[in-house]
Amino acid sequence: MINLAWDSSFKSSYKKRIRNHPKLKKNFWEALELFSNNPFDSSLKTHKLTGKLNGLWAFSVAFDCRVIFKFYDNNKTALLIDIGSHDEVY
Repeated sequence: MINLAWDSSFKSSYKKRIRNHPKLKKNFWEALELFSNNPFDSSLKTHKLTGKLNGLWAFSVAFDCRVIFKFYDNNKTALLIDIGSHDEVY
């Protein structure tokens, strides 16, 4: 199981983009539980980012919703950085 940490910018993005959308909110919490148990579950489509986001990772919550994060402590902790649509986070 991986430990999760929440960046303040992630909290803001969550409140702004997810909190008032019940279906997306449900999908987020289901994906987050799956991620905490197995960050590389194939349904999450976890992948390393390149370019200006080099060193960060992303996983899918829904068709057009991604979570950006960074691994710490030899991949034992994930810092959640941003959440939103593809255009919002990339």
